[in-house]
Amino acid sequence: MYLTLELLLVVVAAVARAMTRLELEPPFDEPYLSTSLQDFWGRRWNLMVTGILRPTVYDPVRSISARRIGKKWAPLLAILAAFIVSGLMHELIFYYMGRLRPTLETTCFFLIHGVCLAAEIVMKKVLNGKFRVPRIVAGPAVIGFIGVTALWLFFPPILRFDIDVKVRRERADFVAFVKDVIRVANVRLFDGK
Repeated sequence: MYLTLELLLVVVAAVARAMTRLELEPPFDEPYLSTSLQDFWGRRWNLMVTGILRPTVYDPVRSISARRIGKKWAPLLAILAAFIVSGLMHELIFYYMGRLRPTLETTCFFLIHGVCLAAEIVMKKVLNGKFRVPRIVAGPAVIGFIGVTALWLFFPPILRFDIDVKVRRERADFVAFVKDVIRVANVRLFDGK
C-alpha cells in the first residue's frame, strides 16, 4: 500500500511541480524506519493528514479537555479524538468508493492505534527515558503491529468492495485509451491529416 501511494503521490507532485513550479512537501517520511507508533503516526505516515488533524481535532480537544481533566491527561484524549475522526473519515471514504454499508472495522483499526499510541506515551513518561527498546527490535515490532492490525481491520472493508478488480479494470481501460490515442495519432501522422 505504501509503495502504491508513494508512487502515485510522486507522480502527482511531479505534475503539480511542472504546472505550478511549486515544490510540494513529501507525503511520507520513510515510514518503514519508524521506531514507535508516535514516530510512525506523528512524523512519518501521511504527513498531510497529520497536518490537518493536529489543528482541527487534536489542538481543540486538548485545549478544551485541559480545562476539564488537566494538562496531564488532555493530550491522551486529544489523540483518541484524532484517531476516531480519522477512522470515521476512512469509513466515509470507503463508503463512497464501494457503496457498502460501513462496518466500523476501519474505525476500530484507528481506535486501537490511538489507544496503543496513548499507552506508549504514558509508558515513555513513566519510564522517563530510563529504558529504550533497541531500534533493531522496535522498528520491526512497530511495522509488524501496523501490518497485522491493517490485515485484520483496515484491508477487509476495502477488499469487500473488490477494489482490486476495479483497479485492474480501470488500468486496462486506461491502457486501451492510450493505445487508441497513439493509433489515431499515428494514422493522422502517416495519412497526412
